Amino acid sequence: MSKQLIFAPAQRGASCSNCRLRPGCLPAGMTGGELAQLEDLARGKRTFRRGDHLFRSGSPLQSLYAVRSGFFKTLVLHGDGREQVTGFQMAGEIIGMDGISNDTHTCDAVALEDSEVCELPFGKLEELGRTLPALQRHLHRAMSREIVRDHGIMLLLGSMRAEERLAAFLLNMSQRFAARGYSPSAFNLRMTRQEIGNYLGMKLETVSRTLSQFQEAGLISVRNKAVEILDAKNLRAFFGYSASAL
Repeated sequence: MSKQLIFAPAQRGASCSNCRLRPGCLPAGMTGGELAQLEDLARGKRTFRRGDHLFRSGSPLQSLYAVRSGFFKTLVLHGDGREQVTGFQMAGEIIGMDGISNDTHTCDAVALEDSEVCELPFGKLEELGRTLPALQRHLHRAMSREIVRDHGIMLLLGSMRAEERLAAFLLNMSQRFAARGYSPSAFNLRMTRQEIGNYLGMKLETVSRTLSQFQEAGLISVRNKAVEILDAKNLRAFFGYSASAL
């Protein structure tokens, strides 16, 4: 039986104004009054255990979710039951925009570890966006990033060797961790190598072999899920690719 999401009581101690993820989650330059309106909207905090679903494909769009802590993956299921990972989302990122086009989610979102999200009811968010242009622009930028990321994935899967795909993935994770104030060179991968391979269109054996090659070349150090990028410059130059769009 699949795991169901766990609803946690709303947590009143934390707010948008004192959240360390605010710079990436909210538009810059909001006044105190504008921020208070958004805080009222984002009062609901929900926690999820590893393996819980945030939402499922086919479910109606009710809210967008700002990841407060933890990690999620999004995926679609083929008709024969095979899983295709479409993305990984970390703290400070928004999940659920796939449902905006037709008011229905087109993918599943699953927690990769114990996680917490801030729920943003979409109808109320739209209403607030009409009175707060900065918020509306921020949402448009977030949707644009999703489109750019999709283009980057298409480039990865369509024209790059396995080594280039994995290098781009590691550099992208480095950039995203750095943007949230974490180390860009040493971090833990919350997803399995199988999930990385699924996302990048690579077999598990290829992922493991390529990581070993990177390590032997002195580009990275890997121990289980812990990754340290030892030579980011040569990792980028060797494959000649910018991972910023992924």
